[in-house]
Amino acid sequence: MTTQNLIREPDNPGSGDLRCRILSIAERLFRDLGYRKTTVADIAAVLRMSPGNVYRFFPSKKALNEAVAARLLADIEAELERIATQAGVPAPQRLREFLATLHRLSTRQFTANRRMHEMVEVAMAESWDVVHCHITHVDEMLCRLVAEGAKAGEFDVADPMAAARCVHTAFVRFCHPALIAQCADEVGPTLDEMLDFLLAGLRAR
Repeated sequence: MTTQNLIREPDNPGSGDLRCRILSIAERLFRDLGYRKTTVADIAAVLRMSPGNVYRFFPSKKALNEAVAARLLADIEAELERIATQAGVPAPQRLREFLATLHRLSTRQFTANRRMHEMVEVAMAESWDVVHCHITHVDEMLCRLVAEGAKAGEFDVADPMAAARCVHTAFVRFCHPALIAQCADEVGPTLDEMLDFLLAGLRAR
């Protein structure tokens, strides 16, 4: 299952636009007011509707928050999928771009804005399904990339999924929102140094 699958469509097709508007307003308020300070009543007030109408689409505030996170993560995954499936591009080049983009988008979406970072902290603390789904999907895309590189003789790995998870784990400082923020001023490898190291570890001898 991808994160996109967690963005459930309403039973009534005609209500899709309103659902999207609710999510857009919720995301805007998370950025402007802060995740914890935003209430369903705040979202309803901007939309000039009652909180009950918001609850028609999202049974709880947690469900609304999870849908916002799922939409943001789905945007990241769509860009990663585009990079991973580029035709005619060597796997090492795609993997470097994939990881660099994962770092850039994770930083932009969840770390650059301190108030949005609150949402990530709560998501991690509550172990939202959307977070686990995102991690699994990134692992799957990495596995395909590594497997294609191994098939082409560009990577030397016995188990592509194990290698992909090792890459993801080694790269966590550059893609986990909390660690990106915590390690920003810590001594450590640069992004390019880490990418060079990972690709060297995978490269066929």
